[in-house]
Amino acid sequence: MTAERAQRAERTQFDTAQAARIVGLPPPRLRECVRAGLVTPRRDDRGRYRFDFVDLVLLRTTRGLLGEHVPLKKIGRVLRSLRRQIGDRPLTRLSVFVDGERVVAWDGATRWQPESGQFLFNFEADKVVKKAASVAHLPAPALQSLPQLSADQWCDLALEIEQGSPLEARAAYHHALDLDPANVVARINLGRLLYAEGNLVGAEAHFRDAARHEADCALAWYNLGVVLEDTGRADEALTCYESAVKAEPELADAHWNLSLLYERGGRHRHAIRHLAIYKRLTSRE
Repeated sequence: MTAERAQRAERTQFDTAQAARIVGLPPPRLRECVRAGLVTPRRDDRGRYRFDFVDLVLLRTTRGLLGEHVPLKKIGRVLRSLRRQIGDRPLTRLSVFVDGERVVAWDGATRWQPESGQFLFNFEADKVVKKAASVAHLPAPALQSLPQLSADQWCDLALEIEQGSPLEARAAYHHALDLDPANVVARINLGRLLYAEGNLVGAEAHFRDAARHEADCALAWYNLGVVLEDTGRADEALTCYESAVKAEPELADAHWNLSLLYERGGRHRHAIRHLAIYKRLTSRE
């Protein structure tokens, strides 16, 4: 196994059904792309395909070109030509799209036709940018501009890979927020990942934004309370926990934390009340 292939094997892998859902291609069409040599996924011990992120972005590009009625054989020629033309530069740093009757590659500065190698004038650059909605991106592996999924789809992808690839998951949540800054799920989950890494400042910012965008989100208030308590701001944390149980009266952990803070502050009656609620809620489990 080559070093590059070994590195690919260590990345997060997706089976055929998962890859098909992410890139928006039916599984039979996806397998056709593999047979055509557009992507070269590894196989597991049972011979089933396993796709990585580079495969996904190439397939997303293929889907975009297929949607513009570019034949599969022509897509294969385009990708093979690009690999020869760009040398050591990552293929995933390019955008490939249809402009009229032509398939065009763009690296952010130069446009050319991959099949002929003919360079194109850049006076239409603004026009190219405006076509972003129809452009099939071949982005950098770092996930800053991976395939054009919706914010919710980026969240779904991040949730799938969190356990095995937390850094990639964090990048996917950031991409979701680029598309939808008010996405509370992305805010909370990104805050949770940052908290686990010890980045309390970043976690607090995301939890605050989640609560700001959705004032009755109990989990946002609870997580914000945990961060504030960890940073020595017990009074602010108490207010957050109260907001959490107001939004979700059966959030047992928030009642437990309230009981501890009230006890610490000498407000014994409040502490007993929340402790009783906590015991009632956890006795059901």
